[in-house]
Amino acid sequence: MRPGPHNLITDVAGLKVGNAEDPMLKSGATVLLGDKPFTAAVHVMGGAPGARETDLLAPDKLVQEVDALVLSGGSAFGLDAASGVADGLAKMGRGFQVGNARVPIVPGAILFDLLNGGDKNWAENPYKSLGLRALENTSETFELGSFGAGTGATTLDLKGGLGSASLVLECGLTVGALVAANPLGSVVQGGQKHFWATPYEFANEFGGHGGATTFDPSIEPAPLGGPAEGANTTIAIIATDAALTQAQATRLAIAAHDGMARAIYPSHTPFDGDLVFAAATGEKPLADPMRDPFLLGHGAAICLSRAIARAVFQARPAQNDTLPSWIDKFG
Repeated sequence: MRPGPHNLITDVAGLKVGNAEDPMLKSGATVLLGDKPFTAAVHVMGGAPGARETDLLAPDKLVQEVDALVLSGGSAFGLDAASGVADGLAKMGRGFQVGNARVPIVPGAILFDLLNGGDKNWAENPYKSLGLRALENTSETFELGSFGAGTGATTLDLKGGLGSASLVLECGLTVGALVAANPLGSVVQGGQKHFWATPYEFANEFGGHGGATTFDPSIEPAPLGGPAEGANTTIAIIATDAALTQAQATRLAIAAHDGMARAIYPSHTPFDGDLVFAAATGEKPLADPMRDPFLLGHGAAICLSRAIARAVFQARPAQNDTLPSWIDKFG
């Protein structure tokens, strides 16, 4: 397997990503948009999730496809980003047909970035307009690091960010990851420059620094006083061009969580809202219905690990940051 041409989730044909951010707010939103509706599913492993319209993604529900997925900062306020996306899609004539009406289906998830040094004294919730702007910015290429939903993200000891990665599998299917990495835990080994995701790196995509040689496993994974303020929740999307049912897409999302656990120490804590959406465009049938889903899950976990490391590696310093960026500390 190898990365796709952009090494982005948009290497899955028919998908685009858009970002919008406010540097004073230190927050933003990210949209994954399909050229047409796509099968979607979700799996949550964090103890403190925040999400919109995730119940309808269960395999037994009426609606099997969605128009877009949204990742946003802003904690519960950020759920309004999906409303802006829905408004924009409605103007495009997109949505689930109900009689003469069309209802855009836009699930979303949020991370907590309210204590990251940004100006949160808004008079009106800014996330609806951020969601609409992100929709208007959708493209096959997009920036990583301190953009979109990753603008104000943090980890235990460094700035977080927005990351993405892709793989073309031996069976011919493509899988990609998009993540806003804002975990309670750390993505580097023992406070050093070496990423936990190093074993999965391709072509020095996050620096090629190898593994640490002095990591002490007895190091506490988080401050003894409790979780770090403002550092919780990693939210992600795994996409593929395979034709999957919602049940199969759910299994894909579950498998992708392995990638989160490989890249973040610790992950899936009671203070994180760790969540993975899965998106399947259905362009390619499964040649082997037994083996291909296995390969997709394996590829999804590898992609998500790499995307998390890329998010932190690409983050850049900004005014009033509460934590250093990786490039500040180790670059």
